[in-house]
Amino acid sequence: MATREEMQQRVQEFLKRYAAVREEVGKVIVGHDEIVHGVLTCLFVGGHCLLEGVPGLGKTLLVRTLSKTLHLDFSRIQFTPDLMPADILGTNMVVEGADGKRYFEFQKGPIFTQICLADEINRATPKTQSAMLETMQEGSVSVGGQIHSMKKPFFVLATQNPIEQEGTYPLPEAQLDRFMFKLVVGYSTREEMSTILERTTTGHGVEPEQVMDGEEILKWQQLVREVVLAPHVSDYAVRLTLATHPEGPFAVEATNQHLRWGSSPRGAQTLALAAKVRALLEGRYNVSFEDIRRVYLPAMRHRVILNFEAQAEGIETDEVLLNILEGVPEKYEEQRAA
Repeated sequence: MATREEMQQRVQEFLKRYAAVREEVGKVIVGHDEIVHGVLTCLFVGGHCLLEGVPGLGKTLLVRTLSKTLHLDFSRIQFTPDLMPADILGTNMVVEGADGKRYFEFQKGPIFTQICLADEINRATPKTQSAMLETMQEGSVSVGGQIHSMKKPFFVLATQNPIEQEGTYPLPEAQLDRFMFKLVVGYSTREEMSTILERTTTGHGVEPEQVMDGEEILKWQQLVREVVLAPHVSDYAVRLTLATHPEGPFAVEATNQHLRWGSSPRGAQTLALAAKVRALLEGRYNVSFEDIRRVYLPAMRHRVILNFEAQAEGIETDEVLLNILEGVPEKYEEQRAA
């Protein structure tokens, strides 16, 4: 078992390597610090990430830049209304061998990579979107009774346009639940816009360097899982998840008034793992209540469904989640005993 000094040394090494990746991404991406941090959190946990925002905000550029900083296989799938599941997963093709006999051979689709950019994923039909369910959950593809495993590490980094835009299809709830984070990409500030113009219109662009490979990523994913999550902090994450269930024992007023469905257990798993990354970035080897609170919105905003009343009143999902954060106490047992 590692000593306290050894663990602290590993934490410091993680901070150094995280900063190296962040620095390379920052050579291309201006601002959006929380978005970049969210994507890197998914990377070091091993989860998938969904980026939502209007076109032109740099979502695709961020994913492409990250792929250049990592020594991993990369492919991009442009989702369109006529895209079919076989175009993503692959299909069995009839081929002719040297002996003249014909047989079926599986031709792998673009999903067989390590970083998959699913660009504008909600432009495709729900049938095509659902083709990625098994891949995102199990890391494998089943075709013709055969299971084909993906090479690890494997990430799906998807972009989507706001669902109010024309020509988009809402993602199925089952697929949304398989994304670890949903990050909402906003507009750049005045200063950031000026820097973007300087970098992109003067012919002095900078290319990021590769600073990390798949083996090292897997090592850091293991470190994240070793971070200590005390029972009382774990219970806080569980209660925050259960508080999204309408009419449940831990539901708050905002839950019963504005939510139709709450989070699955994947929400609690995401809170725990993402909070462990947050703890490491603070130089700690144990998770705090604040770590849980800091990752609550990106972990939950795609796992709850507003009811008709909330939609009619223009209530935002994040607003409801913030009310839940305020209404759920950190130390439940002490308050109940009091």
